[in-house]
Amino acid sequence: MAKVLIVDDSPTETYKLTGMLEKNGHKVITAVNGEEGVSTAKVELPDVILMDIVMPGLNGFQATRQLSKASETAHIPVIIVTTKDQETDRVWGMRQGAKAYLTKPIDEKELFTTIAKVSG
Repeated sequence: MAKVLIVDDSPTETYKLTGMLEKNGHKVITAVNGEEGVSTAKVELPDVILMDIVMPGLNGFQATRQLSKASETAHIPVIIVTTKDQETDRVWGMRQGAKAYLTKPIDEKELFTTIAKVSG
């Protein structure tokens, strides 16, 4: 199963995503903001990253851009997981290097389909 890094400043969202992932056999690591997400990704080298956008400090767009540009993390697919459901946000997220874009509340089946798609 995959090692998944969740980058989200909401303890509630992190808890919900962790529950979905762990019950399906995935290993979960977490970070509470963009800076921590980037540094954790470089150390842990997860199989996939679930990235929130609206966070203090380095936001999800900036963190995704850093991860997709850094040689040690460029191979790790980033799935943006956010409440921002505007098409402009989706396009911008994909331009930063995200492989997929999901809006909250997250549908469990859609989450696993997307993880399989970007990891495959």
